[in-house]
Amino acid sequence: MGNLEVLTESYANRSLTDGLKKLASEFPNKVVFTTSFGLEDQAITHAILSEQIPIRIATLDTGRLFQETYDVWQKTNIRYGAKIEALFPNAKEIQSFTETHGPNAFYDSLDLRKECCRIRKLVPLDAILTGMEVWVTGLRKDQSGFRTEMSLFEKDPGRNLIKYQPLLHWSFEDTWKYIREHNVPYNVLHDKGFPSIGCAPCTRAIEPGEDFRAGRWWWEQESKKECGLHWIDGKLTKGKG
Repeated sequence: MGNLEVLTESYANRSLTDGLKKLASEFPNKVVFTTSFGLEDQAITHAILSEQIPIRIATLDTGRLFQETYDVWQKTNIRYGAKIEALFPNAKEIQSFTETHGPNAFYDSLDLRKECCRIRKLVPLDAILTGMEVWVTGLRKDQSGFRTEMSLFEKDPGRNLIKYQPLLHWSFEDTWKYIREHNVPYNVLHDKGFPSIGCAPCTRAIEPGEDFRAGRWWWEQESKKECGLHWIDGKLTKGKG
C-alpha cells in the first residue's frame, strides 16, 4: 500500500484522465472503480472507457434500482462497447429477509434498513473489492458535511485498501459541465431533482435549499443516514450506493 501523503502530492494537480492513467500504471490489475451510474460516476466511467484505461469497472445491482438507472447502464454499455461487471445480493438472504420482515421492512426500523443495506450492498461490495489495492470512487467534498474533510487518497480501514477520489474538489456544476462537454449518458432523474440516486424505495427528489443528500433515507435522522459503503477517518459515513 502506497504512502498516502506521497500519493496525494503526486496526483494533486492531475486531470481526471491523467490521474486514472497514472493510477492504473502504478497499481496494475489492482484498481477497481465502483459505479452507481450517478453523475459523478458517469464522468469517471467516460474517462476510463473513452481512453481505454485498464481499470476494472463494477456495479452493485441491489434489485431495487430505478428503471432510469438500468436505462443509463444500458446506454453506457452501448456507447462505449462495454460490459460493466455486475454483482448481486445473495438470493437466499434476500428471500429470508423479505419473508421474515416484508418487502418494505427498511421503513420500519434503522436496524432493518441497515440489514437490507448489508445484504444488498455491503456483501456484494466486499466481493468486488477482494484482492484489490485501490478503490476509485466518485465522492466529492460538497456532497455532504460528512465528506468535507476527505483527502484525495485515504485508507479505508474497514477493508485495508486505498480509496482514490479523483473528483474530490469538483463542484456539482463542474461535473455537469464535464458531462455536457463530452456528451456522456446520464440518469434522467438528475433532471427531476435527484442529485443523488440510490435504491428506488429509499431515494426521493430534493426540494430547493435542501442538502445534496436529503433525498436519501429521508425518513431517518441525518446522523443515522449511512449504509456502510464508505469509511472516512475510521468512521462510517453516508453510503454512496
